[in-house]
Amino acid sequence: MIADPAYTLELEHVSRHFDGRAVLSDISLAIPPGRITCLLGQSGCGKSTLLRIISGVDRPDPGGRIFLGGTEVAGPGHFVEPENRRIGFMFQDYALFPHLTVADNLAFGLRHLSRQQRRERVVEVVERIGLAHLLDRYPHSLSGGEQQRVALARALAPQPAVLLMDEPFSNLDQGLRERVRRETVDTLRKTGTTAIMVTHDPQEALAVGDLIVLMRDGRIEQAGTPFQIYDQPCSAYAAEFMGPCNRLTGIWSKGRIETPIGTFLGDLDLPDGALALACIRPQALSIGPDGQGISARIMGKTFTGESEQIDIMVHPLAQTLRMHSHVRIPMAVGEKVSLQLNGAQIHVFPDDPEGESHPAVQS
Repeated sequence: MIADPAYTLELEHVSRHFDGRAVLSDISLAIPPGRITCLLGQSGCGKSTLLRIISGVDRPDPGGRIFLGGTEVAGPGHFVEPENRRIGFMFQDYALFPHLTVADNLAFGLRHLSRQQRRERVVEVVERIGLAHLLDRYPHSLSGGEQQRVALARALAPQPAVLLMDEPFSNLDQGLRERVRRETVDTLRKTGTTAIMVTHDPQEALAVGDLIVLMRDGRIEQAGTPFQIYDQPCSAYAAEFMGPCNRLTGIWSKGRIETPIGTFLGDLDLPDGALALACIRPQALSIGPDGQGISARIMGKTFTGESEQIDIMVHPLAQTLRMHSHVRIPMAVGEKVSLQLNGAQIHVFPDDPEGESHPAVQS
């Protein structure tokens, strides 16, 4: 592989085994410059291990190669130590030095510079992120959001080629997390920072990532833009991980899947009569006027503020279908309704016998 200067970071056939167990398997990935890449997946899928290998804290198995800015930093017989890679790391717990002021925390990674250069660099970062009023404070006197901003500033101060972030907002409560996340993303975009962020939250990845890399059991399940990975999932696993789905098994015939609630087009290489799977998102379902749709019955309603979750039973399905509605549904639990499909995209895949193991991400 010849390093492509169009990418800040490239990984070629990176694997990692621990005690004979594959934690990462044949990862090849190109990270674009000045963009935010989200490594997304369940706990134990290999996200954090991949982050450690990129940083140089851990090494890939023999045969894997990593290029940073077109220069090989890990490969057969070659390894660049972490401190020489120009890679910043923002830890989940921030890892601020409790005995140092904010100013000294920011200057800690700049010891290779002169005193004057350190002072100038700290001032530059502080002005950009808005921390001037905190410089003389100690970490214990800062709020969670302030600690997070200081940790970000410290990671950016040495001007890293790549910034790695491992679940950087998980220690914040919901309201603060969204605000701090928005501020962090704004800072990264203004500075043109190439960042790689680990998250297990698909909504966070969709909101933050320019590129999303969905991982499963140590491999890349799918990589693409937020729109690509949500609108064009490559598998039932990807479709369900990115948002809740109703799973319907049906019969494949003449380029369509036939299910109890309708027949849907697909692009599958299956023989007629084979089983196929339709993944229907809750927002694709709606309640129509009496008699204009499929006969169904409301089995449950949950009001969430922005929307209402409605569980609907359709004969002969053994399980209810989940519907999301942003308009109030006046019908009560137990009432009969007419169920319609409102034209939203339905994803069709070959039947997946392991479907029960998929993460049923609820929203």
